Amino acid sequence: MDLEPGTGKCWDNSKKDSWKTILLLAYQSLGVVYGDLSISPLYVYTSTFAEDIEHSETNEEIFGALSFVFWTLTLIPLFKYVFVVLRADDNGEGGTFALYSLICRHAKVSLLPNRQHADEALSTYKMEEPPEKNNSRVKMLLEKYKALHTALLVVVLLGTCMVIGDGLLTPAISAVSGLEVNMSKKHHQYAVIPITCFILVCLFALQHYGTHRVGFLFAPVVLTWLLCISTLGLYNIFKWNPHVYKALSPYYMFKFLKKTRISGWMSLGGILLCITGSEAMFADLGHFSYMAIQIAFTFLVYPALILAYMGQAAYLSQHHNSDLRISFYVSVPASVRWPVLILAILASVVGSQAIISGTFSIINQSQSLGCFPRVKVVHTSDKIHGQVYIPEINWILMILCIAVTIGFRDTKHMGNAAASLTKFCEGAWFPILLALFLMIIMFLWHYATIKKYEYDLHNKVSLDWLLALGPSLGVARVPGIGLVFTDLTTGIPANFSRFVTNLPAYHRILVFVCVKSVPVPHVTAAERYLVGRVGPAAHRSYRCIVRYGYRDVHQDIDSFESELVQMLADFIQYDWYRTRRNSMSIDDDASHSNESSSHRLTVIGTTGFSSQQGYDTDQSVQPASVSIGFPTVQSVTDVIEMAPMDVTERRVRFAIDDEPESDTRSEIGVQMQEELEDLHAAQEAGIAFILGHSHVRAKQGSSLLKKLALNYGYNFLRRNCRGPDVALKVPPVSLLEVGMVYIV
Repeated sequence: MDLEPGTGKCWDNSKKDSWKTILLLAYQSLGVVYGDLSISPLYVYTSTFAEDIEHSETNEEIFGALSFVFWTLTLIPLFKYVFVVLRADDNGEGGTFALYSLICRHAKVSLLPNRQHADEALSTYKMEEPPEKNNSRVKMLLEKYKALHTALLVVVLLGTCMVIGDGLLTPAISAVSGLEVNMSKKHHQYAVIPITCFILVCLFALQHYGTHRVGFLFAPVVLTWLLCISTLGLYNIFKWNPHVYKALSPYYMFKFLKKTRISGWMSLGGILLCITGSEAMFADLGHFSYMAIQIAFTFLVYPALILAYMGQAAYLSQHHNSDLRISFYVSVPASVRWPVLILAILASVVGSQAIISGTFSIINQSQSLGCFPRVKVVHTSDKIHGQVYIPEINWILMILCIAVTIGFRDTKHMGNAAASLTKFCEGAWFPILLALFLMIIMFLWHYATIKKYEYDLHNKVSLDWLLALGPSLGVARVPGIGLVFTDLTTGIPANFSRFVTNLPAYHRILVFVCVKSVPVPHVTAAERYLVGRVGPAAHRSYRCIVRYGYRDVHQDIDSFESELVQMLADFIQYDWYRTRRNSMSIDDDASHSNESSSHRLTVIGTTGFSSQQGYDTDQSVQPASVSIGFPTVQSVTDVIEMAPMDVTERRVRFAIDDEPESDTRSEIGVQMQEELEDLHAAQEAGIAFILGHSHVRAKQGSSLLKKLALNYGYNFLRRNCRGPDVALKVPPVSLLEVGMVYIV
């Protein structure tokens, strides 16, 4: 499934519907992004005053806590995220890996050496200034040392995994906090935990409906909850302490720490819970838009939270009973306590959605960039690219969340686990160890991917070997199209030579296909295919590089087959046009022209000139129009030539018409006709998919750690994740697997 041209952004940019669309997305974001952040008043003061400090009659503790909460919410979610971090998007996509892909485009720091100059011509590969002019010291330092490439990747993986590890506590703490406050210790063990587990199962069971449907379902709950807590906040401020606004001064933070000393410092972990879920604002950016998330937080979420915390502080400043249990519900009037409790439980369930959607986005990005085992990604919207659902991750998250709920059991212990390193022994060890475990998986997968690519690169065979294959060596050409899948963008892969060695035959039409992820969010359909020849035209061998962004929907196999054949047909027509043009301008033969073009790749567009959104070219591109006579096709095709070593590019527009061929081009026209007929005849005979079935082993002399990581760790992940044939949805009757052992 490919989205319509021009919808590369994650929201509609048309002027007519822009504000309507933005406000609609802002409304949806309440149910997805801000659910977790909005329920933080349920447990922040409870966790802060859990055991280290007490609420005294001087009110220095509660006012200091309010001041800390206010400035934490102001500096991190408002200033840091809304006004700084959200602007560091990658064509509308957020998250740690989006930043990493942005860095990889501006500096040569990617560990996978499959970068091509043609990738820089993509319309979504936008750069503020040409690479040769952007020679900052940091960039030069990063590019110079390979160890810094690895260090950068480790930092990216660690940051990503910490978001997931800490976020794993969010669904559990959200659901438990809404239930436990109004239940006694006696009922807690037998009621809260089972009910929470049931709520979590229902929550994760809803995920397959997609972010937009879940957002519409959950948004009214969060909106009602925000209006409720802001109203309660205003009520408590005017009734109990109208001067509580003075506590917003940073001076009260100083008084708080001066009085409570080390105990107050240790209790700041509870304060940090007020920004739990704020990282989802950036991680979920691809699900919505910058403007939608900014509007929702600035004009609704932020004021409502500040009023809620001020209202609780105002109430507590006038109540100092020794048996008073500091919690959100003590400040709620008795007449509305039960309705508020029910609303809080519903909001707590919704609060888990932010990190769940964020985790799906992170895993999708990391998988596309080769940092996570292959899993099934379901794109739940055909209008918004970033809205995805990953079944395997969804159910793993559910199991882990239920385990957290049963293991930690209450808000106090979950709060300790989510707080900081100072609470390591009380529970913070869990998200840290989980983050390290995930990071090891991601780094191991990426390391093995790089080693496999390097092995393929060093063991590829020459073009002369391919051209020498023939009846004299007992190798036959059989009808049909053979698609040889490889990670290489140049050369003949070793798995094909192994295939021919064991089965001395290959297809009449041979295509080396590289399905490649590029560090951009989206590749338009018009720029997806890079096509070129492998050898002379008579050999009928081609190379096709299919490029996807990290949030693109991969095509199903039926549309891929037909589109690939169409791209090859368009390329053949253009290549013969180029051959005829060269033969007319210089005294050269067609075979020489074809051989010289075998190292050139051409971008074959899938859209006509009526929609050219995919092309944002500079002045160096010089268009030219020519006409080629071919009686069976009526089309207009856009192509871009990519020279292998030169930085220049040239776009050529050609139209296919019904004009009769002249004597000067009749021979070339006949050869083009024969090649096209061979292609369509091969398509009728059938298409075979030739894929490598890999097994990785550490070479002799490797360290014990490397042997354990590759021989057991990586191969275990490979056997238990989706295979390349499943990911490509190749029908079993068309599949030919070639066993390959990688000694790395």
